[in-house]
Amino acid sequence: MAQHYRALFISDVHLGTRWAQACQLLDFLAQARADTIYLVGDIVDFWRIRRGIVWPEPHGAVLREILRIANAGTRIVFIPGNHDDDLRAYCGTRFGNIEIERDAVHVTAVGQRYLVTHGDEYDVVVTRARWLALLGDRSYALALAINTPFNWVRRKLGMEYWSLSAYLKHRVKACVGRAGNFESSLVAAAARHDATGVICGHIHRAASRQVGDVHYVNLGDWVESCTAVVETRAGKLELINWSDKSAAPPAAAEPPKRVGAAA
Repeated sequence: MAQHYRALFISDVHLGTRWAQACQLLDFLAQARADTIYLVGDIVDFWRIRRGIVWPEPHGAVLREILRIANAGTRIVFIPGNHDDDLRAYCGTRFGNIEIERDAVHVTAVGQRYLVTHGDEYDVVVTRARWLALLGDRSYALALAINTPFNWVRRKLGMEYWSLSAYLKHRVKACVGRAGNFESSLVAAAARHDATGVICGHIHRAASRQVGDVHYVNLGDWVESCTAVVETRAGKLELINWSDKSAAPPAAAEPPKRVGAAA
């Protein structure tokens, strides 16, 4: 039976690449319903498409399912990321139940405000050294390709699956985060919007933690981790790992209410 949520947040699907876990996402969308769905950037990877189209049938099925959901009455808020930034030219427009916005503020059932943004605009590599971001994207694709033979050897040795690409991406993003204060910049942006928290994507690493007075939530991706965030009818944000079809209890903890926040 489908689970109904007040809101659903997904980012970094990267349709148009051979790595997108489109079938997993279709399975998730078949079992999750929401009043509002936020697509928080990098849904389609135009960077990769420009270098050669990779478009298996499930990728088209994901877009058709999103359109079907919108036509059925669900509000869809699409926030373009850096890999689909050409669509930012359409921010502020609406196509039926699909809204395209640069960012958004989501208000939970208990009155908590969350800034929703892809996050690339707070990444100094993307904003100040685009060539390095493009090089990093190609390196990540190479690491993903190496994952298959690398883990074949690990299985032969009786070892568990381990993602080289996720490890390298995390190390690089960690360095970028320290150099450019990615997380701190997002937290500051949330404060400027008088928000309880910030919901973003971009770095492909799911997280839900308190940073000072701000609840920092990262949606992860649908390339390797297959993670999403939902808001329950009671107004609680939960991080779901669809790979093992279980919520992550520590990440689901509700952030402390700010002084003056609605009860």
